[in-house]
Amino acid sequence: MAALVVNTPDPMTRVRVLTTRDHSTQTLKTLHTAGVLHAEKSDELRPVDRESLDRERKEVSELLTALNGALAYIPEEVHVALAEDVEVIYVRPLAEIDHEVRTLCSKLANMHQRVTRLSDDVDELKALTTHLGSLETVADIRLTDLSFSGRYLVSRVFVVPTQAHEAAYNQISQYLLDSIAMQREEETTFYVIARAKHQATIESAVKGAGGKALDIPAENLTVREFMQVASDRIQSLEEEIAKLKAEIEEKTGENSQQLVLFREALSAEADRLAVLEKASEANYVTMIEGWVPEANTEAMTEQLREEVGLVYVDTRKPEESEEPPTKLKNVSGVRPFEVIVNLFGTPRYREWDPTPITAYSFAVFFGLMLCDVFYAIGIILAARFLIRRFVDDPYSEGYRLFQRVLYISGAVALVLGLLAGNYLGDIYYLLFGAETAAFFVGPVRDMLTDPISFIILSIGLGVVHVNTAHVMGLIVGARKKDRGTVVNKIGLLTLQICGIPIILQWLFNITLPVPPVVYSAFMYGTGASLVAIVVGSFMQRGGLGGIFWIFDLTGLLGDIMSYARLAGVGLATFYLAASFNMLAQLFSAMIPGVIGIIIGVVIAIAVLLVGHLINLALSGIGCFVHSLRLCFVEFLSKFYEGGGEEYSPLRIRTRPVLVRQ
Repeated sequence: MAALVVNTPDPMTRVRVLTTRDHSTQTLKTLHTAGVLHAEKSDELRPVDRESLDRERKEVSELLTALNGALAYIPEEVHVALAEDVEVIYVRPLAEIDHEVRTLCSKLANMHQRVTRLSDDVDELKALTTHLGSLETVADIRLTDLSFSGRYLVSRVFVVPTQAHEAAYNQISQYLLDSIAMQREEETTFYVIARAKHQATIESAVKGAGGKALDIPAENLTVREFMQVASDRIQSLEEEIAKLKAEIEEKTGENSQQLVLFREALSAEADRLAVLEKASEANYVTMIEGWVPEANTEAMTEQLREEVGLVYVDTRKPEESEEPPTKLKNVSGVRPFEVIVNLFGTPRYREWDPTPITAYSFAVFFGLMLCDVFYAIGIILAARFLIRRFVDDPYSEGYRLFQRVLYISGAVALVLGLLAGNYLGDIYYLLFGAETAAFFVGPVRDMLTDPISFIILSIGLGVVHVNTAHVMGLIVGARKKDRGTVVNKIGLLTLQICGIPIILQWLFNITLPVPPVVYSAFMYGTGASLVAIVVGSFMQRGGLGGIFWIFDLTGLLGDIMSYARLAGVGLATFYLAASFNMLAQLFSAMIPGVIGIIIGVVIAIAVLLVGHLINLALSGIGCFVHSLRLCFVEFLSKFYEGGGEEYSPLRIRTRPVLVRQ
């Protein structure tokens, strides 16, 4: 079948790379830079020396943690273009990288720890001044008197939750010689003087009430004097913190490229060690095994021989019992929709890749349901500027493909919106009148805004889409020599050819311009189709086929009728937009007079903005979800299984890197 409908994955080659243990590191790094080997576990040689491997992986993990911690000091998103090749760093010895990374990160870490300590000091001072400030208004006592421990007397400042203060006070009041209490929102600060012998009892009662004793500095200052000194100290500390933070940001910014280079190189090293863990080692030989695209096998072999030399590469085609990873090969315009197919399941190696036909279907369904120029532009802008803020890495390949899905689907909706003349629903017609629209807009607009016409169009698309899936299921069944599926699919297809004319005649009195004998043939064909469906169901399911053939018939009708959702969502989008336009029009003329007109226009604009933003959000989500459902449930499930392993080669990332806090 043509690649414009379904595709087939790239052919793969099973590769075994053998080299001496002394050359294993260079071999893995060469494979890493080649970026084509999908590594798999090999069990033919006995693995050894796992202790040193685990130690090295732990070291790399610690360095990556340190680098990510250093990059976290960048206060906002920074898009770092790698000026130097990651491979230059990657091929250097790990010990050398370890020293540079730890030196670079330790400087930033020490500065950050200093900021943390100063911030803690500021928080403590602020808390202390907050509590002591409430006492300042009633008694300007020296700090040494606030926290005094003598032979006979003690004094303390306690802070307890306001709701527990009264109960705590009643419990200890008999032991107090004097006390001052000041309530602050949820906490109460109170200063107490008591006999030394009751100190433990008082502190225990306060602690039981959820309170604590303030740690008062041992300074010979009054509360008022301390408040001034503390204020100056807080200001000084905050200035020092701001200066340190600025210095951290400056240092991190200056070294961001180097930090990212080290991080990417160490990420590659972590991948290499993961592959080495899968590899098998004997006393003198290392073997690495995996899959390589057939087109890249020769180039990879030549690169190994040039850069490593002492290496043996064995290649063979996959056996029938093996399931190689799947490397898809769609054209650039269709490739973004691989993310849609992969949501259902990655194609198996020997299975059709339905990405092309899924791409056309999804984009058309999305466009029909949205079908508005401004809403389409809104979806495209949201994909470009808004949605990216809710993903961890908007520069990842997966997100960029998803983004292009929205671009393409939004473009289809934009074209259909232009053809239908839909601009925020019917706002164009409200402003300029229907007679000013271009002549070719009328028929398309009538079809996409009239419920009956839109439903007929949707059902027609459903008939084509569902039967395309059944035809593909028939071909898949024939390739697998599954006679039950073949008989069942033929019965479903011929039932529609023969049965639809009969249903049209019986229910709607619509007769095709054919001789009466043809209708007799249709009757016999319908009966034969029903028999084929029953027989095929028995062949597929055994005794249960006596029941499940009924679900084949109802399922066919339900699948086709399910496409009426295209009209439902599309009409809901249009008429909800039109409703907001009508509300805005009513508000704009509701209040008489010049001032009333101004107020009405302001209200109308607010209604339009809020209403259309809500409709855009609902429509965008609804169109995506329903397009996904039609592709998954009504289409792919009839011929496509999935369940393959996605091709994921050992490679070094060269794309731009986004550093996030």
